[in-house]
Amino acid sequence: MIKFYFNAAPNPVKIALLLEELGLAYETIPVDTRKGQQHDPAFTRINPNAKVPAIADGDAVVFDSNAILLYLADKEQRFVPAINSHAERGEMLSWLLFIASGIGPYSGQAVHFRVSAPEPKEYALNRYDFEAHRHWKILDERLATRHYLLGENYSIVDMAFWGWARMVPLVLGGEDAWLKLPNVKRLLDEISQRPAAPRAEALRTSFQWKTEMDDEARRAMFPHNERLKKPV
Repeated sequence: MIKFYFNAAPNPVKIALLLEELGLAYETIPVDTRKGQQHDPAFTRINPNAKVPAIADGDAVVFDSNAILLYLADKEQRFVPAINSHAERGEMLSWLLFIASGIGPYSGQAVHFRVSAPEPKEYALNRYDFEAHRHWKILDERLATRHYLLGENYSIVDMAFWGWARMVPLVLGGEDAWLKLPNVKRLLDEISQRPAAPRAEALRTSFQWKTEMDDEARRAMFPHNERLKKPV
């Protein structure tokens, strides 16, 4: 059985969606990042980068959400073009990695500087907010002429999209962001109505996660801040 290391953040939730879509048996192993569990040696043996999600599938250990999506889809030969379908495969990889290297990082940093970073932060927030808007607009324009991100077939690219699209108002600073991204909202709503989506969402509330952003949580989630402390 697959062991699935996760928390309630966007990247683990999209893995939960694929696991549910595939109907695979899996064991959930929560990793509470506000408690610092991502830094436990037992977990860093799974992912040396100390981030969720990760999976252990027999002898195979895979971390990074988009690598997991591709691994599972290839293994099951579902929601992904065949290996020998070179044109379709190239398109899939391009858009999957666009989400991995653009949508995810810029959206995550926009939230960080909007919500968590101390002042002064005007320059950083402006940069990441601008890039997050730009990246989401690219997806919206693509979806204006396609049902799904790869055309007519629902795929892991749409699942990667869904994990982050649920967070668009937080990423872009308000519900009015949907007025600028009608096609993104259309696909988000469609995927959210699939039977697998509520089951994936339910994992987020199936454990009692730490909610306090206290000193322990700040040390665990923002270890870079320790470098800014001056010796007493």
